[in-house]
Amino acid sequence: MSKISRALIGKGSTIAYPIITAIFMIVPENAFNSVKICKDWSDTRSILINRLIVCVVVFIVSDLIYWVYRKNRKKVIVKGSDFSIQIEYANLMDIPSGKVVITFDECFTTKVGIEPGDIKAGSVCGQYLEKYKIKNYGQELNIQELIVNSGIKPAKGKSKYKGQTRYTPGTIIQNGNDLLVAFAKIDENGRGHLTYDEYLDCLDKLWEQIDIYHGTDDVYVPILGSRITYFDKAFTQQELLDIMINSYSLSPKKLKEPNILHIVCKEREGFSVNDAFGVE
Repeated sequence: MSKISRALIGKGSTIAYPIITAIFMIVPENAFNSVKICKDWSDTRSILINRLIVCVVVFIVSDLIYWVYRKNRKKVIVKGSDFSIQIEYANLMDIPSGKVVITFDECFTTKVGIEPGDIKAGSVCGQYLEKYKIKNYGQELNIQELIVNSGIKPAKGKSKYKGQTRYTPGTIIQNGNDLLVAFAKIDENGRGHLTYDEYLDCLDKLWEQIDIYHGTDDVYVPILGSRITYFDKAFTQQELLDIMINSYSLSPKKLKEPNILHIVCKEREGFSVNDAFGVE
């Protein structure tokens, strides 16, 4: 869409139209003839030119105000006929209530370190494991106990990395209000990876699992795969967010209102919640 088109039909401009209409209805026609840009112009021409100037000024001011509003807003809502998604800038570790989705690899690895097969300290999973340890006075997460208690079944075959037991991407085990999800498959070098089709299958499974575990709470989920997961195609964080929104909108398993899905992300260069699919 060209800049001229955006100026005429953009969200800021739709605000300008009723303002202009109100001005023309309330302000007497003679007022537009009170200032003449050129003394040789007729009254009719002066009124027409002054009205055009008012239109341009209102359009510019409306677009400027809307630009400032978009630039500074921290959350947006995407609504469909049967769902609501709130996309927001926040720290997933600081969510005060609701169910929080934490992404692990397909083997539910809990070892934090610098080796390829280790959980990275700066990842969502790494931050969660450290926070859990702090909250529980140095006690580490007993993932195997949670797996046994949840009753989930392993996926067919072993992981390519050290032949470990693996679980289907999108599978959730619950730890209090935290929903721990198996996400990326691990290659022979210990790196997380997914194909595009596997990513879509994981999202479908995740929405089904969230429907089971959310209860009466909102659910908070990060943008899956936006940090260190390798894909068979190059995806930006913006594109991954759009894929998640589209997948959720098509899924038959959605949170029932008043509960909604929150997609939590951090501000970074080249990414904006305002540019998400379905946001006005």
